[in-house]
Amino acid sequence: MLTHPTLDRLKALRLDGMAEAFAELQAQDGAAGLTHAEWLGLLADREAASRETKRFDARMRAARLRHVGACPEDVDYRARRGLDKALFQSLLTGKWIADKRSLIITGPCGVGKTWLGCALAQAACRDGTTVLYKRMPRLFEELEMAHGDGRFPRLFRSLTKTQLLILDDWGPDRLTAPQRRDLMEIIEERYERGSTMVTSQLPVSAWHDLIGEPTFADAILDRIVHNAYRLQLEGQSMRKTIAEKDDVTPQT
Repeated sequence: MLTHPTLDRLKALRLDGMAEAFAELQAQDGAAGLTHAEWLGLLADREAASRETKRFDARMRAARLRHVGACPEDVDYRARRGLDKALFQSLLTGKWIADKRSLIITGPCGVGKTWLGCALAQAACRDGTTVLYKRMPRLFEELEMAHGDGRFPRLFRSLTKTQLLILDDWGPDRLTAPQRRDLMEIIEERYERGSTMVTSQLPVSAWHDLIGEPTFADAILDRIVHNAYRLQLEGQSMRKTIAEKDDVTPQT
């Protein structure tokens, strides 16, 4: 029997998918009737699937999403928050990312902006897109420290080279001069080269004042807003809605 030596050789070659499929086929009575070509085809299919899963897992780890478990299949279209189902499902296809367009998600606290953004990000990772998630308050802290310790070029590359950059939770604090300059550099470098998603509790009409300096504000918003899709959510907090449902659930 060459079962164990073959498994060892497959694992040594890092063909883990093939190794798993080989072990399973060896344990199946019906596998003896398969031709050599059928065996090889099944092994190759499993290896391809295994490698794609590993690549997806790597993209998800690199994305550092706030809601790792947010997935398109779990989106609640019945919730009363004004979610445009047709637009959201169109966004799930990833064409907006391929077209290097932006996405703006606005709405009050708790309506699911970040969760929906992460669900779109997971769909993008499935399609082979590189994603990076950053909360804007924390990002500005990272940028400030990076300027001081020499890490800025590396951080800047990571922010500008990823295919989809998620800038979550913009506002309500007004930007400082260094923050304006950094944001302008990031947005300028990404313009028509990658897609940027921005979530905020504030409406787009308030962003000009949030940036502060008119020249910077005009330049930044022109690059983010003019070609962006928009999801404008409304209603009460989803957390409150879930809590209310739990309160009225009959005790068993």
